[in-house]
Amino acid sequence: MAHERAGQPARSEDLIDIAEVVAAYYTRDIDPDNPDQQVAFGTSGHRGSSLDNAFNEAHILATTQAIVDYRRGEGIDGPVYIGRDTHALSEPAMLSALEVLIANEVPVLVDASGRYTPTRPSPTPS
Repeated sequence: MAHERAGQPARSEDLIDIAEVVAAYYTRDIDPDNPDQQVAFGTSGHRGSSLDNAFNEAHILATTQAIVDYRRGEGIDGPVYIGRDTHALSEPAMLSALEVLIANEVPVLVDASGRYTPTRPSPTPS
């Protein structure tokens, strides 16, 4: 069901401070023993807010290293395709993941034009 304000202009109270969100991603410490600050995956990937310490660089570094370790343990050596979307933390998270992948000499492929990467097909026009 669509939200009652879907398609309407954003109100001032809907807007976030992007600089604050990005700064929190890089600077806030997380408590790995706090369930509210642990990595949580949703239907489209890791979910959380840097302002709640639930989506920070430490999460992305650890998750990406776990992927590297799993691939290594399974003998997987092909490239990793990495993309980003329009969310505020997508770019910082992509850069953090790239640091880990490159440091581990994992071949990585990204969009050569630096564009956003859709995760779902566009709707078919009727």
